[in-house]
Amino acid sequence: MYSVLFVCLGNICRSPLAEGAFRDEVAKRKLPIITDSAGTAAYHTDNPPDPRAIATAKRNGVNIGSLRARQVKPADFKCFTHIVAMDTDNLANLKRVQPQDSTARLSLMMDWAKGREGASVEDPYYGDEDGFAVTWADVVEASKGLANHLAHKPD
Repeated sequence: MYSVLFVCLGNICRSPLAEGAFRDEVAKRKLPIITDSAGTAAYHTDNPPDPRAIATAKRNGVNIGSLRARQVKPADFKCFTHIVAMDTDNLANLKRVQPQDSTARLSLMMDWAKGREGASVEDPYYGDEDGFAVTWADVVEASKGLANHLAHKPD
């Protein structure tokens, strides 16, 4: 069975949106995949997602309001088959703290969107609502690619 952890900096914008989009995608496909999200920093531990993230997901039929921020921990590198970073800085941070006995495959979120490999999901935190819509569109696109990969190509 696969399990996917989505990671951004504070775990209140991009990674909860990615978790919600991916959960929605795997539910539609009836794929038995465990999902979660976390941040590389502990800025917002136990806080819900940003209200703009919650509203964006809700407008798209996905409820992320019950999620709570947490920081990535060493055990995540063995508990999850895939750890998906929202940007290159967080991917670098993950690689820095990745234990030697890690079994997780690390990637960028946009690596799963055809033609957008290596790109980052823009952080909408300091912008307006429009930035959250852009982030949502990006994570939905990448979620479809990741779900397709996991449904058809075992690692």
